[in-house]
Amino acid sequence: MIIVTGGAGLIGSAIVQRLNEQGREDILIVDHLGHTDKWRNLAPLRFIDYLEKDAFETLLDTGTLPGRLPGGRTLDAIIHLGACSATTEPDATYLIRNNFEYSRKAALTALAANARFIYASSAATYGDGELGFVDEESQLPLLRPMNMYGYSKQLFDLWALRQDLLTKIVGIKYFNVYGPNEQHKGEMRSLVLKAYEQISTTGTLRLFKSHRAAYGDGEQLRDFVYVKDAAAMTLHFLQNKEANGIFNVGGGTTVSWNRLAGAVFTAMGKAVNIEYIDMPESIRNTYQYLTCAETSKIRAAGYTDPVIAVEDAVDDYIRNYLLPGKRLGD
Repeated sequence: MIIVTGGAGLIGSAIVQRLNEQGREDILIVDHLGHTDKWRNLAPLRFIDYLEKDAFETLLDTGTLPGRLPGGRTLDAIIHLGACSATTEPDATYLIRNNFEYSRKAALTALAANARFIYASSAATYGDGELGFVDEESQLPLLRPMNMYGYSKQLFDLWALRQDLLTKIVGIKYFNVYGPNEQHKGEMRSLVLKAYEQISTTGTLRLFKSHRAAYGDGEQLRDFVYVKDAAAMTLHFLQNKEANGIFNVGGGTTVSWNRLAGAVFTAMGKAVNIEYIDMPESIRNTYQYLTCAETSKIRAAGYTDPVIAVEDAVDDYIRNYLLPGKRLGD
């Protein structure tokens, strides 16, 4: 049996949907649905059971998870994606409890059950990118995240390193993931979805001006990865149990905000119309102007599928999901 925490979220629901395509339904989804419409992501998926994250944490704390698995099934893997992903979250204590302590409990439970443990780290751990974006464990102590969210992820990476667990588990550093089933993410939604909504309403897209001379307005660069690719890369490690450690999951190339915006306008059949606005001072000092995943390590671990080009991915997302109002699996 496979447990997917954060299974109703963007990446989690894509992973469950892909497992369904592979014929697996022996899945326990853990999440926190709250007052969002995230439950809609679950409707098309096939799984055995669902637990709220607090109920699951109780099972981790009491060591009673094995007896709670439906039908007395054996635990094969925990894919731990559940976390607070808000880069602007100010409550450090909440982030430590939710992103670090919870992850530690899940990891120890999986290891005690001799089950695979794959968890979500983040490209936010790389900070301003001064040291590059190389997914080598030896570099982890040198990284300096620029926000508390990134640091909460960094703490778990460092704990796993110091406990010598990165030879037994897999940490995934996701770059800018976008795609179907992200409507619940609020301000953390991708530019693709925000652009689609803005253009649908006003015909115009607003992008931040650059506040660095080396970058033109809208020419800030990101490594974008479609959620379908992110799910496929993650599940590669479910089959390939010989590969362990930290791995980047990204497109391996840079794409400007302008190029991404152009792909959205094209998919919507509209002329490009961009307005550049000042970046809020509150985020100027922590804003990343460049991210780019080094992907040679995941390729060396046997992942061979090509990454979907941003124009093709945006077209698929808008035409097959946003315009008809569908979720993954519909």
